[in-house]
Amino acid sequence: MSSTAPQPVTTTSDAETRLREARLAKLEKLKALGVNAYPYKFDTTATAAGLHDKYKDLALDVLTEDRVTVAGRIRAYRNDGMFIDLHDNTGKIQIFSHADYLAPGMKDILECLDIGDLIGVEGAVRRTKRGELTINASTITVLAKTLLPLPDKFHGLADTEACYRQRYLDLIMNDESRATLRARSHIIRAVRETLLGRGFMEVETPMMQVIPGGAAAKPFITHHNALDIDLYMRIAPELYLKRLIVGGLNDRVFEIGRNFRNEGISPRHNPEFTMMECYQAYSNMDGMMELAETIFENACRAVTGSAEVDFAGTRLSFKGPFKRARMVDLVKDKTGIDFLAITDVKEARAAAKKAGAEITGKELWGQCVEKVFGDLIEGTITQPTHVTHHPRDISPFAKADPTDSRLTERFETFCMGREIGNAFSELTDPQDQMARFVDQMQQREAGDDEAQMIDHDFVTALEYGLPPTGGLGIGIDRLVMLMTGSQTIRDVILFPTLKPR
Repeated sequence: MSSTAPQPVTTTSDAETRLREARLAKLEKLKALGVNAYPYKFDTTATAAGLHDKYKDLALDVLTEDRVTVAGRIRAYRNDGMFIDLHDNTGKIQIFSHADYLAPGMKDILECLDIGDLIGVEGAVRRTKRGELTINASTITVLAKTLLPLPDKFHGLADTEACYRQRYLDLIMNDESRATLRARSHIIRAVRETLLGRGFMEVETPMMQVIPGGAAAKPFITHHNALDIDLYMRIAPELYLKRLIVGGLNDRVFEIGRNFRNEGISPRHNPEFTMMECYQAYSNMDGMMELAETIFENACRAVTGSAEVDFAGTRLSFKGPFKRARMVDLVKDKTGIDFLAITDVKEARAAAKKAGAEITGKELWGQCVEKVFGDLIEGTITQPTHVTHHPRDISPFAKADPTDSRLTERFETFCMGREIGNAFSELTDPQDQMARFVDQMQQREAGDDEAQMIDHDFVTALEYGLPPTGGLGIGIDRLVMLMTGSQTIRDVILFPTLKPR
């Protein structure tokens, strides 16, 4: 018996069916006129925004001799097509289609157009008496005859679910969605340019890995038929990037790419997400703090033009230096519990439970600290803050704090109750790293399916020598959420993962 994956279903109403039939009839009429409604190419000479800028000082009721060619989608169609609002990716330009200016045969084509159709227009530029910059159309070229109507222009695509499932309609109808997703591109470019400007080399590492490593997460599993082996979609590129530092490809490397974690879906989690990870030889946690602050500020400036942004009514400042505080100190300030004075794990569990954290009874000392922080404190952090010196139990790739081996030189950056960055003074001692892997495997055997597997080849790489290194990871999706005021990760991912209908 064979099985097939469920397919997305697109439904149409009776009204849409009738409208589609009417458009099909117009398509047939275009064919009868000898018009190819889906041509191969169309050359333009101007954009809507470019024309508005060029002719911003054009006086009222002036017709120029300047002829331009534009293309876009019909968003309004008035007086039987005499006035058309044409939208391209830069904005809107009005088209005036009058018999006095149209070339022979154009009126027949005009009668076959509908809102949503893609057309090209050639004509002269003018300013109307009412001040509207306009193109007097001489020729109209059909570039794509649409068969389905757009949503009502006054209400847009209001169904949130439909916005995610039919992102193309969302982008056509919703200015805010376009602005948010364009901002994402600007943010990624700012991150990349910041790193390139500091001498980092951009690289690519495997997305399918024999051993998933670099994070505490449950991976997706796939199978390679030719090799007849299971592979894991990467949960992080960390261990491969550090191999490149060992090899001396460059003292500074970074990657911006997708990671995959087989976890729940929530307003802050998507199974596939974008991360930036970078590693800098001869640096440490402090160096990564300064780098992170620069990246966050530059990303903010790329969107707002300043180091500040409004998020849900809160004014956030990404101008460094950020506040810095040890995790154990934040816990002590909030709950009164001094975990550094607790050496017995049972006592740590009891203290965490008494404080109100959800404790199963299997946690290690460091996991108790993290649970109290995560359950009681993390959500209260508003302004960008570096939470430092995470417990060693939850930081298998970070160097130990030289003043207390239970802690590490690691920080996470939090803002508006969410983590947006994670960085270490990277562990470079191969024997210590192997011991950490063993500890992780023991946790895995005890039932923690997110604990690290042992990566023997990575340990071998460390035995060839990894210099003192600072590493930093930034969640691009959450960063975009903050910079655009988005409340859910689905708003900042072009095609979020959804359950089929």
